[in-house]
Amino acid sequence: MSENRPAIEWPTLALLAACYLACALATTVLAALWLPFGIAVLILSVTLHSSLQHEVLHGHPFRKKALNEALVFLPIGLFYPYGRFRDLHLEHHRDERLTDPYDDPESNYLDPVVWAGLPRWRQRLLRANNTLLGRMLIGPALSVHALYSGDARAILDGDRAIARDWALHVAGLILVGLWIAAAEMPVLAYVASAYAGMSILKIRTFLEHRAHDLARGRSVIVEGRGVLSFLFLNNNLHTVHHAKPGVAWYRLPALYAERREEFLRRNEGYLYRSYGEIFRQYFLKAKDPVPHPLRPGN
Repeated sequence: MSENRPAIEWPTLALLAACYLACALATTVLAALWLPFGIAVLILSVTLHSSLQHEVLHGHPFRKKALNEALVFLPIGLFYPYGRFRDLHLEHHRDERLTDPYDDPESNYLDPVVWAGLPRWRQRLLRANNTLLGRMLIGPALSVHALYSGDARAILDGDRAIARDWALHVAGLILVGLWIAAAEMPVLAYVASAYAGMSILKIRTFLEHRAHDLARGRSVIVEGRGVLSFLFLNNNLHTVHHAKPGVAWYRLPALYAERREEFLRRNEGYLYRSYGEIFRQYFLKAKDPVPHPLRPGN
């Protein structure tokens, strides 16, 4: 299957329009009709919007970067500047460094030496974060804290690129704040919905990479085709995405079906049949240790 794509990817563009419409309706008409319904729709919209931002940073739906990024400028998920998500995620795509606690910005592993020096309370917190329940409840807060503290230090040290990303984010937050102020949904309900959207995204990232001697064996395949795979824009087929990062979300299932055995050989059989299987196994149980199992000192 060729990775060549059209000048405009209409499925992605249409989904972006639908996502913004759903967000607008959730905060106005649906919130006025029944607030829990509005909150539920907003949570799904925030989750989907983050997945669409992921599509954009990989070059969709247009061929021009500036045009793509204008489509996801508004931070309806509140917490993450798009520019920081873009830069950190593209750095994460250096597959030879996947899961490395220093070189992979999306790794949840720590250097065993660092781990051994942490206070007990923090070790307990990070162990809880390695269960699926913990990742959903406290994972977003831990990620936000790590990003904010690291970026604050970088800005104080004179990193203008990060400062620019945050300035753009604040400008977008002002626009979103003006919308919320005029909408029917209370501010606290909106903030809680944004956090819940991040919690759902943590389901996808919970085990999408594992420590493995081979870089190609570190990315997962989750075969379910339910609501979560749609909200994640088929990024549950994560081995396929890392092998072909330029392929649009709506082409990933056909590519996987066409070359399933090849991809499973590639990732050394790192496979789950559904997210239901993952919930059953790891909702209250850690899949991985916090200290990286393949680094010296473990």
